Amino acid sequence: MPTPDHSNGAPCWIDLMTSDTGKAKAFYGELFGWTFETGDQEKYGGYITARKNGKSVAGLMQKQAEQAGFPDVWSTYLRTDDARATVKSAAEHGGQVYLEPMDVPEQGSMAMVGDATGAAIGIWQPGEMKGYELAAEAGTAAWHELHTKDYATAVKFYQDVFGWDTFVLSDTPEFRYTTLGAGDAAKAGIMDASGYLPAEVPSNWQVYFAVEDTDAAIANAVAMGATVIQAPEDSPFGRLATLTDPTGAIFKIVAENR
Repeated sequence: MPTPDHSNGAPCWIDLMTSDTGKAKAFYGELFGWTFETGDQEKYGGYITARKNGKSVAGLMQKQAEQAGFPDVWSTYLRTDDARATVKSAAEHGGQVYLEPMDVPEQGSMAMVGDATGAAIGIWQPGEMKGYELAAEAGTAAWHELHTKDYATAVKFYQDVFGWDTFVLSDTPEFRYTTLGAGDAAKAGIMDASGYLPAEVPSNWQVYFAVEDTDAAIANAVAMGATVIQAPEDSPFGRLATLTDPTGAIFKIVAENR
């Protein structure tokens, strides 16, 4: 597959903040066929790059002591040409700044903000590292989705801050969904989650990973300590399921309809 085209405002990277990088490497290495490369501790803080068939697909990082109260979590990063300007815009449009733009030597610049509905979203300004080199094939990120309690506010935030050209996929009380781009060119989605997210769960981004066979992947994951949060179900977009990894990080899997 060709290297993904990372356009401004679109997802370009994912990483996992985990309480146990050893467990994470064992789990995702077996489940998705990843190999791992640990970066220089002084330069990159021991950041771990996951590869599939030699191509970079994700990152892993060890939680620090001050992050102990936060759950393990997968994060999506959206591309920008100017991280500082994007962070400033996010704050001006009702967002919160969690991490000011930080230079990653030679690689680029990263930041983390909360959108206007409270969902954390990463920002990546590329240098040498442009983003993941494979997507939408088995063992790689296939889709990125915001589950938000304030749908209209979320849509406007991503339009205003990240320049999203949005398409309304559905607008019924049962299913409200907007995408970045339309049809096969869509790159991410925003779902109205006000009807099902519990009060204690904030709006959040979730990552779907492509698999060859959803049920087989679930069996493999559960045998390694994963938990099924949402049982597999067929949809127009493929057979979907939601799991947590052995340390509690939520992720989704999807197998294409055949």
